[in-house]
Amino acid sequence: MKKLLVLTVFLLFISTLKAQSGEEECSASKIAAYERLSKIDQIAYPGDYQIDVTYYKLNLNITNNPQYLRGIVTVKAKPAKDKSSSLYLDLRYGFKVNSVKSNGQLLNFSLTSDDRLNITLDRTYQNYEEFSIDIDYEGVPFNTGGIGGSFVFGTTPYSQQIIWTLSQPYGAKDWWPSKDTPGDKADSSDVWITADSYFVSVSNGMLKEVAANQDGTKTYKWKNHYPISNYLISLAMTNYYEYQTQFEYETGKFMPVVHYVYPEVFASQQANLDKTNDMLRIFSEMFGPYPYPKEKYGHAQCGFGGGMEHQTVSSMGGFGESLVAHELAHQWFGDKVTCKNWESIWLNEGFATYSDKLYHQKKYGDATFASQMNSIFTSAKTANGTIYVQNINSVDEIFNGRRSYSKGAAVLHMLRGIIGDEKFFQTLKEYLSEPGLSYNVAVTEDFQRIAERVSGQNLNYFFQQWIFGEKHPKYTFGWRGEQVSGNNYNLIVRATQQTNTNPKFFTMPIQIRYVTSLETKTVTVINDKQEQGWVIPVNGQPTSVQFDPNNWILKEVLGITSFNEESLPTEFALFQNYPNPFNPNTVISFKLPVGSFTQLKVFDILGREVAKLVDEYKQAGSYVETFHETSLPGGIYFYSLKAGNYSSTKKMVLLK
Repeated sequence: MKKLLVLTVFLLFISTLKAQSGEEECSASKIAAYERLSKIDQIAYPGDYQIDVTYYKLNLNITNNPQYLRGIVTVKAKPAKDKSSSLYLDLRYGFKVNSVKSNGQLLNFSLTSDDRLNITLDRTYQNYEEFSIDIDYEGVPFNTGGIGGSFVFGTTPYSQQIIWTLSQPYGAKDWWPSKDTPGDKADSSDVWITADSYFVSVSNGMLKEVAANQDGTKTYKWKNHYPISNYLISLAMTNYYEYQTQFEYETGKFMPVVHYVYPEVFASQQANLDKTNDMLRIFSEMFGPYPYPKEKYGHAQCGFGGGMEHQTVSSMGGFGESLVAHELAHQWFGDKVTCKNWESIWLNEGFATYSDKLYHQKKYGDATFASQMNSIFTSAKTANGTIYVQNINSVDEIFNGRRSYSKGAAVLHMLRGIIGDEKFFQTLKEYLSEPGLSYNVAVTEDFQRIAERVSGQNLNYFFQQWIFGEKHPKYTFGWRGEQVSGNNYNLIVRATQQTNTNPKFFTMPIQIRYVTSLETKTVTVINDKQEQGWVIPVNGQPTSVQFDPNNWILKEVLGITSFNEESLPTEFALFQNYPNPFNPNTVISFKLPVGSFTQLKVFDILGREVAKLVDEYKQAGSYVETFHETSLPGGIYFYSLKAGNYSSTKKMVLLK
């Protein structure tokens, strides 16, 4: 789902598409114990974690005048971890529930003010023994759970009747009973919609039948064969114009691409709609086959700003190129692999945001991509808090555009810079096809595990600081050239980060591009200290140096300097500490005329090392270190400086 900021906050939402070998793959993986356990781990959500839903059928009768819904929802489920004789579903208090049945038998139930439909089953069911219940209910749907409106009776700009749903994150219970969590996907679903024949009624999957009824209504019967989270089940209804093309997802194999648009706007939007097929091709090449080729991909135009990635049919407020690309990308990232919980929403939104930019890079070139990523970085730098959402009670916090979208996209871009294009795109493909994740749900640790496996790198530092940490690094960068002999020079590079909160500073590989009189090269250094220097042997005298020249890192550079010989010390020096005697703090100063590996240590009177103040390469310059000691006994101590071939020792006194 993508957030649009147009005076108020709107969300983009994306649909799920059906994969080439999908049915066999997802059917087998749904049986696996790993997948089942990953689905039903208890999390702080609506939804009865003691059941595992396997199927939904919504048989709905909807009228616009009066505005009313009557339905029978069939839910098939199994006890998830233990036997069960009862369950609850999430349904807004205020609906009238006429009956709940199982195998034709009436069941006891109650709908409570905390929006729980509590149901007593006809008997006790054992682990993984499937049961089926039918809920007959009616009422005026509510409109509270989604930013675009969870269930809306409205009119188009052309005064035509329109009805749509948008359930993410907590709006499904506003119009139908379900287990309201993204972490439990049903294996398949049906949506049957009966309404006045004026309406063309659109939902997920394949349109199996349109039945004309004797009372002047029509029933549209939609069938989805693939695992689906409850919030991705949708309907959209108005006097749509249907525009259909074909996408060749394999040589000689075609799937329908169906656009349901307002008749009044089709002519002006056809060119934008026709870009969808090229997007399908590009994303299929990048990520693997479109997830739902035996069903469809399409759009249903609705009356909210942005879009929503309803599986196989994105609900759209417009058809701008970035919006269409974002919502289509969600068919892979958000629908095929869905965030297991709303804390992990970046796995949906950050991925779709970056995928849109990847589409533009492939379609329009690197310059367009670089410009768009600059905009993403500008937004991401203003993000507050962790990408991992801390307050899932706030819809605005879940769908924070700067954090879940822009910074999430920036994280993927940085990962691409670290592991390289080949391994990055391989990681995306394996994430989408991984047994237990494919057509299922995931958290950040799942994606990290696959990125580490593909790249062969330990990336824990990266994910911990960027997903579970805050802010971004702010660097001061300096450099100078130091002649060794002839055309042999050392390029001395130094980077310092401002102190952050979490983490204190960021560990990142940093590209350094240098130009000398004889060569131009880019090298990568690992920055894993708040203040750090590197010596890079180069051929020729350095004339210019660029820090992160390809803009892989979300950062601010507070200053870039080159410092010359005149500003540096001319000789090594170790100064007497001050104050001396001291308790408990004293300051030790020293100077380095050239860059050197430097050690500053403190010893007791017997020559035993009691403190190490410096143990790293230091650039040429003047330095001040503070020695703070409260545990040592009073007495005489020595401090020693070693830098290159230079060594000096001085005495100091600790008073107690």
